[in-house]
Amino acid sequence: MREVAIIGVGLTKFGELWDKSFRQLITEAGTKAILDAGIRGSEIDALYVGSMSPGRFIGQEHVGALVADSSGLTVMHIPATRIESACASGGMALRHAYIAVAAGIHDIVIVGGVEKMTDVVGSEATNILAMAADQEWEAFFGVTFPALYAMIARRHMYEYGTTREQLAMVAVKNHENALLNPNAQFHRKITVEDVINSPPVATPLNLLDCSPISDGAAALVLCPLEKAKEYTDKIVKIAGSGQATDSLALHGREDICTFMSTVRASREAYKQAGIQPKDVDVAEVHDCFTIAEILAIEDLGFVKKGEGGKAVEEGLTARDGEIPVNPSGGLKAKGHPVGATGVAQVAEIVLQLRGEAEKRQIPDARIGLAHNIGGSGASCTVHILEAV
Repeated sequence: MREVAIIGVGLTKFGELWDKSFRQLITEAGTKAILDAGIRGSEIDALYVGSMSPGRFIGQEHVGALVADSSGLTVMHIPATRIESACASGGMALRHAYIAVAAGIHDIVIVGGVEKMTDVVGSEATNILAMAADQEWEAFFGVTFPALYAMIARRHMYEYGTTREQLAMVAVKNHENALLNPNAQFHRKITVEDVINSPPVATPLNLLDCSPISDGAAALVLCPLEKAKEYTDKIVKIAGSGQATDSLALHGREDICTFMSTVRASREAYKQAGIQPKDVDVAEVHDCFTIAEILAIEDLGFVKKGEGGKAVEEGLTARDGEIPVNPSGGLKAKGHPVGATGVAQVAEIVLQLRGEAEKRQIPDARIGLAHNIGGSGASCTVHILEAV
């Protein structure tokens, strides 16, 4: 197995991008990544793109070929593959690309993630997202994703004493971080009172506990580590990559307050990287709802089970805390175009490890982690990146 480096990143702005199409978004992100890497189009061996449900959001399937075509890569007839794993589609696309480079099948690979979600009305977007849940046992009975995470939040509050205020503090922190991210969907400071008094969605979760409907794209360029120095002196390698799954429906799990997919995927990634959770300097985790970030920092081993809410309250996960979490603003405030999210998380970590995250830069960051989950935790990828 070869070691793999990320030599280029590209991001679009996230938000309600009415004037940009699916094609335009992924082409913009891919072009930025290629220019950042300093490679020529003729050097690209393969393309992997994560996208959850373009067939429903924009009426377009066969996305691998579409992205290659719109990027001008079809003249070389390179393999182009679309990866779907609900909200973890981007992370899964990266993992497949990583395996291809590590195995020696390809040398230079583009990873893209994209979703155009605002071309449908909000109720239809909710129905499309619910396709990532168990249709027979959950969605058929009217359970939405906010409702699933509300059940998890209620149980976590009951089991561990997590408070409504602690949930709100996750949103407050991530909105504050997003103020420093020019690509974030929301540049609005909020308070705990704002979150608690926002419109109810599924008790105890309110509107400001939930990530938004977003458009956007992100891209990365991968190559073997030994080849990376030909293109850049700011090298970031993928030190660990983990993937795991769990039951699709919540009722199939022993404990809905623990996402075993996160536990297992992170365990695999830590082992491969030869590190422990305490070694991570900065993390981007999947905070689709405020309770999801609390679960993530517990399941990733940053704090003990049940202490996630307390950790947020004490500032452990703030930008100047012991383990800064979601300096980009996270899904909550940066935005959550589902297919792009996992790729964008890794792009943020690369910028942090290069020292290029501008006003949101975490000082002396050397090891970063990106955590991307699909649905209510049925699939998960964890990637650990290290500055070389």
